[in-house]
Amino acid sequence: MEQKTDETRNTESQSTDTTTVETKTVEAKNIESKNIESKNIESKNIETKNSGMKKSEMKNNESKVIELDEIDRKLINLIQLNFPVSVHPFEEIANEIGTTEDIVLSKLNRLKDEKIIRRIGPIINTRGIGGVNTLAAVKVPIDQIDKAAAVINKYDEVSHNYLRNEEYNVWFTVSAPTQARLDQILNEIQTELNCPLLDLPTIKQFKIQVNFHV
Repeated sequence: MEQKTDETRNTESQSTDTTTVETKTVEAKNIESKNIESKNIESKNIETKNSGMKKSEMKNNESKVIELDEIDRKLINLIQLNFPVSVHPFEEIANEIGTTEDIVLSKLNRLKDEKIIRRIGPIINTRGIGGVNTLAAVKVPIDQIDKAAAVINKYDEVSHNYLRNEEYNVWFTVSAPTQARLDQILNEIQTELNCPLLDLPTIKQFKIQVNFHV
């Protein structure tokens, strides 16, 4: 009887140990499962956030497409190359495209408001009247871009100013009546920004005119 009792105790002990091991294994698996679920949830949250950011960025970069009717297209094509120099230019334009002066003015105002037309006015050939111009580029730290834009834009002689994804990342054009004035502007910009600046004057002009047929 004592021998059987010992065997029974050993069997019970082994069963208990096995049950304990199985319980611990199940608990460990449950913990792992919860951790995996938690990681999956975190991963989904991160994906959702990233997806939202991408959609937002894409939305900001998307260009708004403006619907143009036949008169809009005729108007845009005509004023790019054949804007009449006369006392009543918009009346002449209206007669040319078969509409009224009021409609022409209304459409031009709408096209300007919608950024289809940037401006209506002459483009002066600076060199043709004895002036000078140049293309310049500045190497600006990212955290100083806004400051650089403000410094450059305050000069009336600056006609274009763009941010580009390059080492020299801010590019602008300057037109001035004299070389001395142009040099003064570039020196002032470089001094105020304390950034490297490239002066890239035109050596030979191959083409400047652009015409977008719509």
